[in-house]
Amino acid sequence: MTRSKDGELRDTALSDRELKRALAVTWSAPPGLWGALSTVDHKVIGRRYVATAFVFLALGGVLSMLMRLQLAQPEARFIGPDRYNQIFTMHGSNMMFLFAVPVMQAMAIYFVPLMVGTRNIAFPRLNAFSYWIYLAGGLLLWIAFVVDTGPDVGWFAYVPLSGPQYGAGKRADVWAQMITFTEVSALAIAVEIVVTVFKQRAPGMSLDRLPLFVWSMVVTSFLVIMAMPAIMIASTSLILDRLVGTHFFNPAEGGDALLWQHLFWFFGHPEVYIIFLPAVGMVSTIVATFTGRPVFGYLATVMALIATGILAFGLWVHHMFVAGLPRLGESFFTASSMAIAVPAGLQIFCWLATIWAGRPVFKTPFLFVIGFMVIFVIGGLTGVMVASVPFDTQVHDTYFVVAHFHYVLVGGAVFPLLGAIYYWFPKLTGRTMSEPFGRWVFGLIFVGFNLTFFPMHILGLQGMPRRIYTYQPEMPWSGLNMFISLSAIILAAGFLLFFIDAIRSARSGAVATANPWGASTLEWATASPPPPYNFARLPVVDSREPLWTEPAELRVAAGLGVDRRELLITSVAEAVPEARESSVGNSIWPLLAALATTVALVWSIFSPWAVVWGSIPVAVSLIGWFWPKGVPEDES
Repeated sequence: MTRSKDGELRDTALSDRELKRALAVTWSAPPGLWGALSTVDHKVIGRRYVATAFVFLALGGVLSMLMRLQLAQPEARFIGPDRYNQIFTMHGSNMMFLFAVPVMQAMAIYFVPLMVGTRNIAFPRLNAFSYWIYLAGGLLLWIAFVVDTGPDVGWFAYVPLSGPQYGAGKRADVWAQMITFTEVSALAIAVEIVVTVFKQRAPGMSLDRLPLFVWSMVVTSFLVIMAMPAIMIASTSLILDRLVGTHFFNPAEGGDALLWQHLFWFFGHPEVYIIFLPAVGMVSTIVATFTGRPVFGYLATVMALIATGILAFGLWVHHMFVAGLPRLGESFFTASSMAIAVPAGLQIFCWLATIWAGRPVFKTPFLFVIGFMVIFVIGGLTGVMVASVPFDTQVHDTYFVVAHFHYVLVGGAVFPLLGAIYYWFPKLTGRTMSEPFGRWVFGLIFVGFNLTFFPMHILGLQGMPRRIYTYQPEMPWSGLNMFISLSAIILAAGFLLFFIDAIRSARSGAVATANPWGASTLEWATASPPPPYNFARLPVVDSREPLWTEPAELRVAAGLGVDRRELLITSVAEAVPEARESSVGNSIWPLLAALATTVALVWSIFSPWAVVWGSIPVAVSLIGWFWPKGVPEDES
């Protein structure tokens, strides 16, 4: 081994074998429990996020089956009204805040650094902190539910139902603090993704060469940064009304109950696209790989992503069409709600053109993409319907709306996500999932989903309201409800088979090669699963499809240090190398900071003094986190 003139060991001075051995020492976490708790490797944290989110998906699925069991027959007594209110609130809150948003960001945590050709995500310790905070928020919600203190005010927590007058006990407080946990986590990830993409890309990866999945996560991250402060303000104001005696939402004291709806839905509708946009990035990636050609209309697709992100902030009032707002204002939001179908439709036509011009291979990931297109188009059509004020007035708070948003969210997000799990499973675990199992999983979920949720449109048109725990025998809903509940068993069987396949494949599936699908993006340019340092030598990118244009061997950028963690910093637009930047090492302080923050937030449910006294351990943990380390002599 040799060293450069300044005494630092550089990757240019080593053979490939020596380089990989040295980088493994530098970038690996310590063995055992301490290493697991202190690691800042984005891949380890991303896998934890994905696994945890799927546990919450399974729990939410169990709750949905309990609801369907209760509604299968009229006047059923399987679940009482109080517990049912907790269950449907937990189902919605769990799926939206603990599964849908976190799992999409988890995929970005794992794959965006690999796809842009860097060795770690920006702000690695903040990334570790975000996971522990997310886990704490999920545990808070589910522990409260187990001890009969689960929220019972809907995942939207409308006031005055969730306010101090009607929301007795601590149930609404648990919901509001869970929001704080999950939104802090989401905001941290969004900042990390933006900085990683704009400043840590491989040399030559200009903005017009970014993979479409990376573009989708950039737009999503900006939506998170701009939308999620609204729900944090709303939940904090609710806590202050309940615990301190303020009157933000109390009309009798000058507050406004509709203020809650405006704040919540200003976040709530962009949240739909925070879930949807990563999914369309996954679809673009899968379509390109399984048709063997780049996605048709790259620029149009990117513009559609950006347009969707902008229009997402002009839709929130269509959740409030029956709230008595001015008709002129409602007409604006009707137009916006219909206009957002244009960029979504544009992307679908680009995918169809890609499939038409390519040679599609109908493997399991591609089957889920086809299923997504069918289901999402149906959900989009019903979305245009409920964007009309007269029609929405008739079906508002009926099962028609339940059917619509499940078609949009499950069809628009879960189907692409499952396809992406099958697609990227080799990169996550080093093993492949079963193709025969995958086809059965797709078939059961596709058939079970449509049999479960399409009849809900009919129930809604027949007048069955949402959020009821039972109904009278003379109502014409019992036959369809029984059919829906039986169909839900097919859907549940598909997800159960998926979990069985994933666990079995992770343990004993076929060992994967570095690029089993013959894909074109940089995450497939390294081993499966990737080593701790991602790339021994950072690649240089010459096109949008680097592994297709130079499949034999990528050109590499050299010059980074080997005996300390270093990242290459590049310019925002053209990805021209600008500097070498140190990347922080493993640390236990993010976990300690998360524990201190958790204690303060949970304590604040019971006493406002927690904000004062709980800030002390938080401050101590942050001091330890940012305490300056000694500077080596060759760096001074």
